Amino acid sequence: MERTGKPASGGCQCGAVRYHATEMLDNSHLCHCRMCQKAVGNIFAALVAAPDEAITWTRGKPSIFMSSEHVERGFCDKCGTPLFYHDTTNGRTNFTIGSLDNPGDYPPGANTCTENMVPWFGSITGMENSGPTDSNGKAWADAIKASNHQHPDHDTEQWP
Repeated sequence: MERTGKPASGGCQCGAVRYHATEMLDNSHLCHCRMCQKAVGNIFAALVAAPDEAITWTRGKPSIFMSSEHVERGFCDKCGTPLFYHDTTNGRTNFTIGSLDNPGDYPPGANTCTENMVPWFGSITGMENSGPTDSNGKAWADAIKASNHQHPDHDTEQWP
């Protein structure tokens, strides 16, 4: 597995836990195993790894759930954001791509554990894209934006 040399930062939704990796690996993937599905509450976990020695927790510390004998799942105990999958035997931590400040920088290159892939997974890229186009939908989106408690996608001196 090659190193990208590219640094990355990220954190949870509320900002209580933040991390920085001085470099990332080139293993972006979608894991469809049942443990990942349960850990992120979705049909797959989008993950990309950093070498353990490249990681610094810049605000707070994640809570840990041992999902198996040698796998830690990290999450924020304040807002519940799933942050990582860490196999304690391999020297790298797989961050959830959605917790990165710039998730678009890490497009998945593979699907793993496909024996657990939901049958309709292949059809999702052909679905219609929609947003709040009517006045009710726009008003709803504007109200959410105005009352947003989500941490911004960058480090801050303090939050909130």
